[in-house]
Amino acid sequence: MSNFKQSKYDPNIKQRLATNPNISVWVSASAGTGKTKVLTDRVLRLLLSGTKPSKILCLTFTKAAASEMALRISDQLGNWTMADDKHLKANLTQLLGQPPTRKIITKSRQLFLEVLDSPSGINIQTIHAFCQSLLARFPIEAGITPHFSLMDERDTEEMLITSRENLLNESREYNNILGQALAEITKHIHENQFLELLTEIARN
Repeated sequence: MSNFKQSKYDPNIKQRLATNPNISVWVSASAGTGKTKVLTDRVLRLLLSGTKPSKILCLTFTKAAASEMALRISDQLGNWTMADDKHLKANLTQLLGQPPTRKIITKSRQLFLEVLDSPSGINIQTIHAFCQSLLARFPIEAGITPHFSLMDERDTEEMLITSRENLLNESREYNNILGQALAEITKHIHENQFLELLTEIARN
């Protein structure tokens, strides 16, 4: 057992417990309170435990958070490679909550190159990107067309405008029921709001 004593007043103790890769953790906290740090430290501890970089998947809500995580991990691994023994031991002790073994110290200095040499590196992406990758791998099972592509905001807006024009033309020329429905809608909204309504329907 380690002789390192953890102060019960250590403000980082709960965060450190949450970084333990041997337990499942649910972290709920306000913005700016260190959730990204907890996830980053958890990845670092996974790497120190011998987990291959390609076996790690991190999902975030935003691209900015994914980039921030990747940068923090890269910076820390780079620091471990260059740090002298005294600073490296102090940093690892802070991360692990106990003094590192010689094996951990050696491992920490090798991780930067190990991640660089990994074909896919550490997979850090947004939830949307992850879902898109799953759909791309299993389009038939998902009931969508293979080799699909996502529309950007500009394409979406152009298609909504085209849909509105087609809808209005069809209601005037071919479809009395559709015309009656549009007549009812225009009793409640201005024509300039019609595109907004279509957009809202499409989002829902």
